[in-house]
Amino acid sequence: MAEPTVVVGRVTKAHGLRGEVAVRASSDNPERFVVGALVFLEDGRELRVRSLRSGGGRLLIAFDGVDDRSAAEALRGSALVVPRSMLPALPEGEYWPHELQGCAVVTESGRQLGAIADVVENPAHDLWVAVDDEGIETLLPATRELIVSVDVHAKRVVVRDVVGLTTPDGD
Repeated sequence: MAEPTVVVGRVTKAHGLRGEVAVRASSDNPERFVVGALVFLEDGRELRVRSLRSGGGRLLIAFDGVDDRSAAEALRGSALVVPRSMLPALPEGEYWPHELQGCAVVTESGRQLGAIADVVENPAHDLWVAVDDEGIETLLPATRELIVSVDVHAKRVVVRDVVGLTTPDGD
């Protein structure tokens, strides 16, 4: 696929004999996995959702053309992706993880914390992982109290100076 993609789920295993697969969804878009929805494998092959149901805290999905256990088993471990252009627009002040990755993080006083290398989802709030040139990680809770500004186009995030978090003790 020529366009950059975003992982929206992963096939964890085959389920039953009729081609269903268990999917661990990583998309909170309620329209992502509905009957008729289109997702792709990383090699660009498309999969259209034929049926969907919940089972044991996961999604059980049947895709068109995946009609038996062998075909379903062949999908085990596969990432399900969509092109970035298929992502819905987010409200002001919300960002897709791929938009944040690579953003330089700096404190209000100018201290460089590195670039965002990962976004870790947590129940209360996401954690942005900034890694500096020496490989030192800083975990930044994505809260209004800490984040001053985000400019994904300029690839820059400004955070407050917080002793012990963004500023070493005693600085």
